[in-house]
Amino acid sequence: MFEQIKHNMETISGVAIYPILSLLIFFSFFVGLGLWVWSYKKDKITELSQMPLNDTYKGESNNDGL
Repeated sequence: MFEQIKHNMETISGVAIYPILSLLIFFSFFVGLGLWVWSYKKDKITELSQMPLNDTYKGESNNDGL
C-alpha cells in the first residue's frame, strides 16, 4: 500500500514543498506560542492559577443552592 501512495506522490509536480511548508507552519506556531507565554504578565498568571481555589470569581455568584 505504501508503494502505491509513494508512486502517486512522486507523480505530483511540486510535492516537495508540502513537507517544508508543514514544518514552517509547525515551527512558527510553537515559536509564536512560546513568545505569547513568555510575554504574559505574571499577575495575570497568578490570578488565573487561583481561580480553581476560589468559591467565586469577580462578581460571579455561586447560586446553585449547594
